[in-house]
Amino acid sequence: MDELTRLSNATLNQLQGSVRVPRYDRAVLTPGIVHIGLGNFHRAHQAWYVHRLMDMGLCQDWGIVGAGVRPYDAQMRQKLLAQDCLTTLIELDQESTSVEVTGAMIDYLPVEDGHRPLIAQMADPATRIVSLTVTEGGYFRVGGAFDADHPEILEDLAKPDAPATAFGAIVAALKQRRERGLGPFTVQSCDNLQNNGDIVRCTIVSLARLADPELADWIDASCSFPNSMVDCIVPATGSKEIALVRDLGIGDMAPVTHEPFRHWVIEDDFCAGRPEWERVGATMTDDVHRFEAMKLRVLNGGHQIVANAGDLLGIETIAEASTHPLISGFFRKVETEEILPDVRPVPGFTPLTYFDLVERRFANSRIVDTTRRVAFDGSSRHPGFILPSVRDRLAADASVEGLALVEALWARYCLGVREDGSKIEPNDPIWSELQPQAELAKGDPAAWLGLESIYDDALVGDTRFSDAFTRHLTRIYEDGVAGAIDAYLSGRA
Repeated sequence: MDELTRLSNATLNQLQGSVRVPRYDRAVLTPGIVHIGLGNFHRAHQAWYVHRLMDMGLCQDWGIVGAGVRPYDAQMRQKLLAQDCLTTLIELDQESTSVEVTGAMIDYLPVEDGHRPLIAQMADPATRIVSLTVTEGGYFRVGGAFDADHPEILEDLAKPDAPATAFGAIVAALKQRRERGLGPFTVQSCDNLQNNGDIVRCTIVSLARLADPELADWIDASCSFPNSMVDCIVPATGSKEIALVRDLGIGDMAPVTHEPFRHWVIEDDFCAGRPEWERVGATMTDDVHRFEAMKLRVLNGGHQIVANAGDLLGIETIAEASTHPLISGFFRKVETEEILPDVRPVPGFTPLTYFDLVERRFANSRIVDTTRRVAFDGSSRHPGFILPSVRDRLAADASVEGLALVEALWARYCLGVREDGSKIEPNDPIWSELQPQAELAKGDPAAWLGLESIYDDALVGDTRFSDAFTRHLTRIYEDGVAGAIDAYLSGRA
């Protein structure tokens, strides 16, 4: 399409009639939420729920102020401010497309060293929720505990009024609020972590305690840290997504595509109020853990099953990988035999019906989610999504053959070379640690299990797991990825 309508408040009424646009006056919105780590997932998920409440005439004082803490966030800020912080969401079903422009975000703070604009906004009494999507590995944890010796944490302690991390900024803002008698706010993690609220509480309170124990006690007692489960497949934006929005005649520099399915389960614990998210489909509950365990193990664990094998075989997308004859069989066998037996049902889903839904979602070829993106940060995702199932199977004295093969494929992936000899570019925050271990594991599989930040002594010491891992990794190097998967499926593993 030659003529594009540049996205802005002024041009909303010029968009195609099929494009759903905000039904509220954005000029009257006031801030209530600060969101740190404003990527595609937030805009397709939490921001959409707030936007839909605004469409109902509600939530006008819960506008979202975006924030970033990394230098690359400045580019996203520039793009979004140029279009009045509007976002085009493109929902891609196998059979249809629907388009919606959302307007719940009302500003994006300057990205600066020391995070003074962010601290000031969080210290403002209008801010009642600070939410985050900073990735599973972004909470400064090692071995399941707070990493007090991380260089960025040490920088926060050295410069508490101009910290390096988002968590240092949150502590600084809460310190100002306490000193000014303004009261606390809720900190809401929206990352794919089991017990994500408990984890963000631990990070913030532990950091505060290193500098000011009284402040730490106040934060721990006064602030809320609700656990939650988030679920929606949202690919990164690339040239295909830009082309798709241009074909719709919309000049959006940062559009978001997503699948039709969206789910949000939230622990109802908010110290300073919250939007009525349940009115637009969110589930408020006191028992998030069953929902998150099902989703993290079945969907996120399933992503790791599919992604490493797919990328090693040169398959670009999750849809292609999940429907590949070998990988699809591998995916279903591991899930049904070694993951689902330890997952409890939740309202609306048995483990098997949820897996069937996930299988269909992965196969949606219109969602261009790459195996490389999904395989990123395996050092956080395997401990969070795969290893809990391994431990449950071992506790039940049940087979871990498939899960051990999943880990062996990850070890092979971290070698950094695909089956066709092409290079896998670094794809993990600790790739420089993983790649040498993967190289050693070619001749000595036990070297991979020596990664103490991933595998604990109990797991490594259990020969049911370590022997299966060794056998699978040895076969991968002897017979290739496809040969190892075929051997597992045929019972020859």
